[in-house]
Amino acid sequence: MLDGVRVLDLATLAAAPLAATYLGEFGADVIKVEQPTGGDPIRSWGHQRDGVGLMWKSVSRNKRAVTLDLRVAEGQGLLRRLVEHADVVVANTRPQTLAGWGLDYGSLRAVNDRIVMLHVTGYGLTGPKAERPGFGTLGEAMSGFADITGEADGPPTLPPFMLADGVASLNAAYAVLMALYHRDVHGVPGQLIDVNLIDPLTRLLEQTLLGYDQLGLVPTRAGNRWDISAPRNTYRTSDGRWLAMSGSSPTVALRVFRSIGRADLADDIDFADPQGRLARAGEVDRVVADWVAARTLDEAMAVFEAAQVAAAPVYDITQLVADEQLVHRRVFVEVGDGELGAMTVQAPVPRFSGADGRIEHLGPRLGEHNHEVYGELLGLSTDEIDDLRARGVL
Repeated sequence: MLDGVRVLDLATLAAAPLAATYLGEFGADVIKVEQPTGGDPIRSWGHQRDGVGLMWKSVSRNKRAVTLDLRVAEGQGLLRRLVEHADVVVANTRPQTLAGWGLDYGSLRAVNDRIVMLHVTGYGLTGPKAERPGFGTLGEAMSGFADITGEADGPPTLPPFMLADGVASLNAAYAVLMALYHRDVHGVPGQLIDVNLIDPLTRLLEQTLLGYDQLGLVPTRAGNRWDISAPRNTYRTSDGRWLAMSGSSPTVALRVFRSIGRADLADDIDFADPQGRLARAGEVDRVVADWVAARTLDEAMAVFEAAQVAAAPVYDITQLVADEQLVHRRVFVEVGDGELGAMTVQAPVPRFSGADGRIEHLGPRLGEHNHEVYGELLGLSTDEIDDLRARGVL
């Protein structure tokens, strides 16, 4: 679907490179540009197998890998030549550093005014904190997410995965598509896209802002409960498993009461009314928890599924990859790899009726496509490329 779109991914670690990954899954030619020594730090981040970074393999799927030292003038010049052949540049270097290299948006637009530049930073390109380094953990803290996550008597809780980076990457990917549409359909130049690690996650915490702005409420941690619906929690079964339940729809909440033999609560105005039920959320939780605790997960889920209650088992990774629904939809796919033999990764997420996302290969070796890319796009000879590599430019 994105055949003909060329992306230069200059970024490191997670949020910005993930945005490029999503584009590459649907046909964009993504060229990953890395420093010659060490490359993207995500190569050595997290779990390793035989010295190969597993996260790198997945995040850099479908990308062609080249090396280029952007800290030297010759490398900066080669990058500007690559920009002449690109549609999108993805970066996450601090603004002042990029400007010093002559690789900021203004400089690149002078080379190619059709370029769309995605610049992902910790705090954004403007404001008093613009030049501070930032990571997803800081976004999860400052967005308000950590403050409302965790048990009531526990500390603010950070997620054990790349939440802020992931949310930012999704915002960034659709922003690139909008900018390309605007450029190509309306015949205008490209533009700069400013995405940070705080704003996108903050955008999801609407209830917190609205309650504070209109009612002066400052939420406190409440574990797995949420003050918009009840029941809403995780419940432990008699065989030591867990299930999650949501009563967000009023009709579903009443089905819960009837399915566990408490039709009297469905007919009681204090429990049948959504706001009344919220006021007695603790009682609702105890009723549901006691019923679930007396049954195995399979027994409880059989009752809830028959009654069309919104409940689901809490999976660990072994149960997740074995679930019949996910297996049917091929959510996880095995991909061959020259270094690891094969590796199972998440498949592209959006499903289209007229096209499929694809994973042609996993993350390549450092500089694996130097000859291919520099020869194809810049017309450099093998000797010229070897000379640049010998001098540390590549």
